[in-house]
Amino acid sequence: MRIRLIAPANRRADAPKQGLFPPMSLAILAALTPDKHEIEVVDESVQDHTVEPIPDLVGITAITSVAPRAYELADEYRRRGVKVVLGGMHPSALPDEGIAHADAVVVGEAEGVWSALLEDAAAGKLKRIYRGERAPSLCGLPSPRWDAFDAKKYLTLNLVQTSRGCPNNCSFCSVTRFFGKTYRTRPVKEVVDEISRLGRKLVLFVDDNIAGNRAHARELFRELKSLRISWLGQSSLSIAEDQSLLDAARDSGCTGLFIGFESLVSENLERIGKAMVNRADRFLESIKRIHSRGISIEGAFIFGLDGDDSTVFAKTVEFATKARLALVQFGILTPFPGTPLFADMENSGRIVDRDWGNYTISHVVYRPANLSAEALQEGFLKAYRKFYSPLSIARRLLPSWRRRPFLFLTLNMHFARIAATMQGLD
Repeated sequence: MRIRLIAPANRRADAPKQGLFPPMSLAILAALTPDKHEIEVVDESVQDHTVEPIPDLVGITAITSVAPRAYELADEYRRRGVKVVLGGMHPSALPDEGIAHADAVVVGEAEGVWSALLEDAAAGKLKRIYRGERAPSLCGLPSPRWDAFDAKKYLTLNLVQTSRGCPNNCSFCSVTRFFGKTYRTRPVKEVVDEISRLGRKLVLFVDDNIAGNRAHARELFRELKSLRISWLGQSSLSIAEDQSLLDAARDSGCTGLFIGFESLVSENLERIGKAMVNRADRFLESIKRIHSRGISIEGAFIFGLDGDDSTVFAKTVEFATKARLALVQFGILTPFPGTPLFADMENSGRIVDRDWGNYTISHVVYRPANLSAEALQEGFLKAYRKFYSPLSIARRLLPSWRRRPFLFLTLNMHFARIAATMQGLD
């Protein structure tokens, strides 16, 4: 079969444009596809595409913010007689919605069902729903097909996964709902072999929490040391409580970590189920421990939690600047389908916007508790623009200029461009 795999993009003018990294899920699907099939991968964040030439099968992955575009594409291909499969976090959360636009929906991870799905498609016998009986093992995974992407269109193709899932269970996060309440790891030798084949000196680990299993993390960091690479990853703040693990991360080449602080308000952390991991009164101490190892931090913060008022924006920007965070990701609280947050807001009638295209974490789609929607939207925009102003970038990066300066400057400029294109409420 001729198979086209598509990662849709949100086509709205004010939607944040990404494209720093390719979609790993499609690279893995391409690797899982037998050579007898012809594979094409389309990433709309960096390229346009047309329906012609007509493939035999289309697979579309979708998070919530791109669901309208995914459905638009699926409907167009089906009008042309092409069989369409939808997968990813949004169709997995709402398979009944997805199947209205597709011939089949994959719920959850695709590894356990992709082979059978392709056989069914070739035989003209696609089932409506494909759902693995258990979470797939991460042993023996094929290396992603990075050759299916144009390397010139991305910051890097050096993406590697060592685990799936997260031991935390935050109410706003889709990770636990998609991967199940498990934390699975790949054999360290397979990870090291994959990195060796990449032959690159900078690697990005895409795990949701690379230190979620500390024993596995220690083994991984020990083996990475011999590769003499630099790497970026994502971790919970709990890594700062284990100084020997921090030392091991430093020695293995860790250059930067993405960490979800979420809020400076303890009440908010309690409500979202993160108070056991995040202690707001210890944030600065934890950051200093990480920085002392030469590791930069991208911090994530959520605006619009029920304990927030109009002072949250300035306080958060002041904190992130004082802590010299290399990057931040500010987001407006968003109730994604399938999460406990969505269920709670649905039951209390607080969701006011069901246009999935607005679920970008940069729009207000619910009724805030202590802020107007307008104040939340405007405060979010001002915070982003202030943090990524030229003066702020200089103040934060100059003291740590030796830590991959051009990488973090490039990322700051990328986020500054995103902030400049964001718009307020219509």
